Amino acid sequence: MDLDRIDLLLLRTLQVEGRISNAALSERVGLSQSACSRRLDALEKGGAIRGYHARLSNAALGHSLTAIVHISLSGQFEKSLADFEAAVKRCPNILSCHLMSGEYDYVLRIAARDLADYERIHKQWLTALPHVTKINSSFALREIVDRIALGLDAGDA
Repeated sequence: MDLDRIDLLLLRTLQVEGRISNAALSERVGLSQSACSRRLDALEKGGAIRGYHARLSNAALGHSLTAIVHISLSGQFEKSLADFEAAVKRCPNILSCHLMSGEYDYVLRIAARDLADYERIHKQWLTALPHVTKINSSFALREIVDRIALGLDAGDA
């Protein structure tokens, strides 16, 4: 998707102010409201905007422990990957899952209330995931950066 300066300005504004009205957004980027709506529709259909949501605090919701989990599978066959990925999507505590190159096949980010809760997740979910041969867990001591997207500069277009 080719993004011009206006598209990048729209995206940057929405990243910071996701609840901005179309009227305020159109004024901010110098478009009419109808032109702004058309641009947003094109950005949504083109996949540049994947959705709108409230960003919640895991800690405020009682999940103050973040675990980073490296997973090795018995093999990277299409069926093994598909089985594993389908099972991962059912675990509500898994915040993100990435297929990786290198030593491990997947990296997961998991939210838990505490170590006892993580032990429950490990026993009930992680050890039950299909084709898993190795699980390596680390615990985040402090979050330094948690960006939701790239920094966009309208001058890049």
